[in-house]
Order: sequence, then C-alpha cells, then structure tokens
Amino acid sequence: MRKILFLTMVALLSAGSIFAQKSALKDAKRALGRDDLNEARTLVKQASTHAETATDAETWKIMGDIGNKAFDNERTNAMLGKQSNDKVMYDGLYESYLPYIKADSLGELPDEKGKVKNKFRKDIAGILRANHPFYINGGVYYNEQRDYKKATDFFEIYWNIPSLPMYADQKDAFLIDSTYQTIKYYAIITAIQAEDHKRALNMLERAAKEPFLENSAYKESDIYELMASEYVNLGDTAKYLETLNLGAERFPSSKYFIPNLINVYIKGGNTQKAMDYLDTAIRNDPANACDLNSVKGALLAEKGDFSAAEAEYNKALTQDPNCERALEAIAVNYILQAQNLKEKTAMLSDRQQQMANDKITIELYQKSLPALEKYVEILRGRNAEKQELESALLKLRNVYYNLSSMGVDKAADLEKVEKELNL
Repeated sequence: MRKILFLTMVALLSAGSIFAQKSALKDAKRALGRDDLNEARTLVKQASTHAETATDAETWKIMGDIGNKAFDNERTNAMLGKQSNDKVMYDGLYESYLPYIKADSLGELPDEKGKVKNKFRKDIAGILRANHPFYINGGVYYNEQRDYKKATDFFEIYWNIPSLPMYADQKDAFLIDSTYQTIKYYAIITAIQAEDHKRALNMLERAAKEPFLENSAYKESDIYELMASEYVNLGDTAKYLETLNLGAERFPSSKYFIPNLINVYIKGGNTQKAMDYLDTAIRNDPANACDLNSVKGALLAEKGDFSAAEAEYNKALTQDPNCERALEAIAVNYILQAQNLKEKTAMLSDRQQQMANDKITIELYQKSLPALEKYVEILRGRNAEKQELESALLKLRNVYYNLSSMGVDKAADLEKVEKELNL
C-alpha cells in the first residue's frame, strides 16, 4: 500500500512539475504580449533549463520570439522617427536566431507515432526570411563598434540562413546575388580582424567549395590568397604550400601564388623547382618581366651562369629600360665577373696572361657603369631612402676605384662619389 502511495505521489509531483513549467511558458507568452520582455526572458529561461520543457520546441520558439520582439520594437521606433536603440535592436535580432533554429530542429523530431508535426516551421521560416537582410546591418553596426567577433556572427548568420533545412524546398526564397557573395567576404575579414584564425579558415574553406558570384568587393582568387595567409598564421606550412599550388593551378595569371611558390623554393634551396615556376610565371605574365626575369637572372648568377643571367636581365630591360632591379643586377653581374677574374689574375705569374685578363677585367667593370650610373640617377630622382642610395653609391665607388687602379682615369668620378658618401 505504501509503495502504491509513494508511486502515486511521485506521479503527482512529476505532473505538477510539468504543469508548473507549462504554466511558466504561458506566462512568458503573456509577458511577451504586453512587451514585458525582461519578465518573459526570466520565465522562458527557467523553462529552457528544466528537463521537462528544455526539449519542447515551444520553449525555444518563445525565446526566439522575445528576441525578435526586441528587434521589431526598436526597428518600428526607427521607422517612425522615434528614439531607438541600435544595440538593443541588433542584440534582439541576434538573440532570436539560435532559439529559432533549435525550435525548428526539435519540431522536426517524430512523435511517438513516427510522424513529424512541426507547427512552428512556417512561422519561423517567415520571420527569418524577413529579418535576413538586417543581419548585414547588425554586422556593420558591430564592425563600427570594433567588436569584430560579433560582426562576424551577424555576417555568418546572413550567410547561413538561405541554406537552412527549412528552405530546402523553396529555391527562390532568397536572392543569391553579388551582395550575398560580398557578405561572405565580410564574415571572413571580420574573423581575421578578430584574430580568430581557425574560424576564418573554416569559412574560407567553405567559401572555396561554394559557387562564386562576381562582385565588386573581391575576386575568387582572393579566397585562396587569404586561405594561404591563414595557414601561415596557424603555422601549417604543408597546407600553405598545398594552397599555393592549388592557387597557381586555378589562377595562373595571379601575381600571388607563383611568386610565393618561387620564394618558398628559393628559401628551401630548391633552385630548379623555383626556376620551373619562374618559367611558368614568365609565360603567364610576360608583362612582369622586370621582376620575374630579374629573379631568374639572379638564380642563374647564383649558379655561376653569368652569361645566361645577363640574357635574363637584358630581357627585363628590353621591356622596361628603367627596371631598377635589372639595372642593379646586371651591373653586379659584371662586377662579380670582374672581381672573380681579378682574383684569379693575382695568382698568375705569366705576365702576358695577366695583361690579357686585366683587359677583360677593365671591360667588365666598364660594362657595369651605364646600368649602375642610371640606377643611381633613378634612385636620386625618386628620393630613395638614404640606405638604398648609399648601397648603390658604394657599388659605383668600387667600380671607379678599381678602374682607376687599373689605369683608367676615373679620379674625378671617384672623388665626387666619395664626397657624397662623406668618405
């Protein structure tokens, strides 16, 4: 008898608890109806943490409605020219989203008969569709407040809403246009500004898999450039290299992927791989000969192939006679050959051979002068930094000094350069 009585009491207590939580939900709805949002929040929060109502779709629908009401109230005030609070408005908009998503997912669960009766989906879908563009405004608002994480939240919600399951059978529910594509970019950029690199990378990988629409904010290749940069920030060199290779394959005309691959291989000592990519870059972007052919020339000079290096520098200068990189490099190319020959000559005892070598050495130094002197004048013309100009002047002084010591009168030029260098 006592056992039966105990079980009856438990059942009554349980029923009473459920009734109390259901009552709290009704009270929350009443508070919402009279715009007492703080009271409504308190009541629904109580229901959302109670085991009996935490899995009830209605609990989360009401919670979403509270946030939406806060948003609607402030938006209405703004539309009527009344005083409104942007923070309260956008916080309400944000507050409504996740509860609505949870309410919809709980509503999709089958009942004890295996049937799905989601009585909230239509209403939630309509609200989210109407509110969709305002998530851009919320993102802009928080971006201006420099709360980049919150700005990312808003932009990402705008990105997410059209692909929610509730719109699976509504292909034309949203206009997927260049604006939509641009907001994806804003979500990524604000995540980077928030220094949340993992989140930014996840969104970049997602964006790369989705269809790209032309827009005025960024190019498709920018997604891969940012992805590569984020792998650097996360210290994942293998993924960085993989992304550079993918970008180079997909966007061969880009000035980001191949040049960075070249740098990677140069730093890694893989000259041949760097040369291969340089040849590809030169074919894809012949207008960039100043940089690309100059780099190739430098790699050839490093290998001691001065003749081939000279040919590359001349290709660069044929396209751009004022290419600073090539002017300096071709001058250095001649200077290095002159110095190497001068050192070898110093070890010889055959006077005739010494004289023959000296003649070639003088010719090499003299061949360096037109390019080097022009390079110095260009630096002066653009008011180059002191250190950059001094470096070029020291090279010029070296040539004048060596020529003077070998019987070519460059005393006046040498004196002028040394005076400029305060030597």
